[in-house]
Amino acid sequence: MTDNKLRDAVPMPGGMVIAPSVLAADYARLGAEVREAEDAGAEWFQVDVMDGHYVPNISIGLPVLESLREVTDTFLDVHLMISNPEAFIDPFAQAGADLITIHVEASTHLHGDLHRIREVGCYAGVALNPATPAEAISEVLGYVDLILVMTVNPGFGGQKFIAEAIPKVETIRRMVADRGLPDIPVQVDGGIGPKTAPIAAAAGASVFVAGSSVFRWEPGIRANFETLQASVARPA
Repeated sequence: MTDNKLRDAVPMPGGMVIAPSVLAADYARLGAEVREAEDAGAEWFQVDVMDGHYVPNISIGLPVLESLREVTDTFLDVHLMISNPEAFIDPFAQAGADLITIHVEASTHLHGDLHRIREVGCYAGVALNPATPAEAISEVLGYVDLILVMTVNPGFGGQKFIAEAIPKVETIRRMVADRGLPDIPVQVDGGIGPKTAPIAAAAGASVFVAGSSVFRWEPGIRANFETLQASVARPA
């Protein structure tokens, strides 16, 4: 593990964590909605960055992250769904990211990119699409602080949960244990709600990215967040 005082100064929230994705928030009220989620107990937000090339959609970028960092001290997880992620590691770190996650499918030199993320003072995450096997990250397990298992194909919010991706969570947990590595949090992202989050929790996931099920559903942000928290406290 790389010793990095900048990264270590910002502890990653532990335990079972609900991470609201601001992709689903109302951007006209982004600061207010983030504060409402914080008031409900959110300790972690995900910022989904899409380039219209690696994924078929364009979302938010550096200015939104900078604006978020100005209004919150909460842990900010930047998920780069982009081609050439190495070109944007430094800018997103400078804009206020605490964690930067890149896709194994998009990185040409994954080891080097993960090393650079840590070098600039962020936690390093690696993401796997639903059809990408866990073995694709076997050579970099010692260089990551978080592993993201996508439970939808990346590019759009509000998609249906792909249950076939869940056994990968169990495989990754075994891989980490077999290597004798410190525990690495496994994050799931895509179609996460009160019915699907417990399934992922039972498989060993501990960070649950939730967009629509926090920001868009009735009865509202606080109630939605609290329902999700309760659902992972009692895994299926």
